[in-house]
Formats: sequence, C-alpha cells, structure tokens
Amino acid sequence: MNPSTALKSGLVMLALVAVLAVLLAVALPKSFFEDWGWFSGPAALFLCAFGTARILGLPVGRTLLGVFIAGIPGLIGVVTGVHWLGTLLAVLTFAVWCGYGPEPRRA
Repeated sequence: MNPSTALKSGLVMLALVAVLAVLLAVALPKSFFEDWGWFSGPAALFLCAFGTARILGLPVGRTLLGVFIAGIPGLIGVVTGVHWLGTLLAVLTFAVWCGYGPEPRRA
C-alpha cells in the first residue's frame, strides 16, 4: 500500500465532497434530498471520485470502481440514519482502495 496516495486521495475526496455538499445544501431545498437523495448522493460521490482521479492522476476507471465499492460500507451510515458516518466510511474506504492502486501519474 502507498500511504501517501491513500492520504492524498482521502483528503482530496473529503474536500470535494464537503464543497459539493455545501453548494448543494445552499442551492437546493431539503425536499430535493428527501425525494432524490438516493440518486444525488451516489452521483455526487462519483463526481468527486472523478475529480480526485483527475487531480491526482489516478486511473479514472479504477478510481470510479473504488467509489462504487466504498459506497457499500457507506450504506451503513445511511441505513442507521447517521448520514455523515456513511460518508466518512465511504471516504476512508475509498482512500484505502486508492492506496492499494498503481502510483499516480503526477508527482
């Protein structure tokens, strides 16, 4: 495992998720998330994972597969009603996945 890649990918992903969450919370009413959260949450994670891959030079396909896998433990928070726990578990799982991947193309 490459701890540097894991740390960088986790921090970039966390920052992107936080910024996107704030932007969406300001721009959209709560009812949107009640009705469309099942779709918008995973879509936001995929968008942030894509951004993380591009920023760090990670392979996009493998990175998107990682966020799909990271969504599985992320469901724990959603099912238990602690949404941000699920997000944190997903980001941590995603970071570990990226740490076990190939070296980033960029320094």
